[in-house]
Amino acid sequence: MAALSAACLWAIASVVYGLLGQRIPPLQLNLIKGVIAIALLVLTIVITSESLPNLTFAPTCLLILSGAVGIGLGDTAFLAAINYLGARRVLLIGTLSPPITAIAAMIFLQEQLNFRAWCGILLTILGVAWVVTERVPGTNNHSAMHIWRGIGFGLLAAFTNATGAILSRAAFATTSISPLWAALLRLSAGVLVILICILFSKGRETKVFYPYWQSWRVILTSLFAAFCGTYLGIWLQQTAIKFTAAGIAITLMQTSPLFVIPIAICMGEKVSWRAIAGVIIAIAGIGLLFYLK
Repeated sequence: MAALSAACLWAIASVVYGLLGQRIPPLQLNLIKGVIAIALLVLTIVITSESLPNLTFAPTCLLILSGAVGIGLGDTAFLAAINYLGARRVLLIGTLSPPITAIAAMIFLQEQLNFRAWCGILLTILGVAWVVTERVPGTNNHSAMHIWRGIGFGLLAAFTNATGAILSRAAFATTSISPLWAALLRLSAGVLVILICILFSKGRETKVFYPYWQSWRVILTSLFAAFCGTYLGIWLQQTAIKFTAAGIAITLMQTSPLFVIPIAICMGEKVSWRAIAGVIIAIAGIGLLFYLK
């Protein structure tokens, strides 16, 4: 339930981030949502009187690295990809995360994959490719370079998402830290990476934040997106990874495209049968990949 709830919230937040990304650069938007979510997590810890966990060095480093890679780099790439491709396509590329997770687990955690699992990987990739290569109305005016940049950022987001999930699962296996504290630790590490990137970046990312906050619509929209997609989303993500296998958790969390389709329809976007078929194929592949019996 935590994983499916996170997927739904990420679908909603992705659409909102797509609108905000037209006015705020990806690094700054990632920093804004991270800071808001950290404040909400700290407030939740105070209200719930969640005790400070007794962490050893290894799981602490794993969670910090997970946040730096998955949030600092991954979320920034995700937001940049949305600017190029739109939320629906980026979330569909994100369905590659479960196969990537399975392959990485096989290499680094010595988890063996059977024939059914490899069939699931192939089916998932085919489903994603079927939709990503579709021409979506309103994107025909973009250059090939524009589209390929979006696909590149989307793939980077998928790789970092898988890496972050594996690192978090490894940390949970060696410590009793709660999902709330794990979310705070990961998010803090991610925000630190974003700050470093902003300090060393040039151009649009180094501009002051003030112009963006002259609009109350931007402020309220940013608060809503950070509350749903970052504060609740990452908390639920860590809950799912803690209480079930990483592969199953990330599979369920990658069902966001199923939630994006009705959102797109409500926003007046035309959704083709090809897009729906691609989602079904990709999700079927993911389900086959982690069908353990």
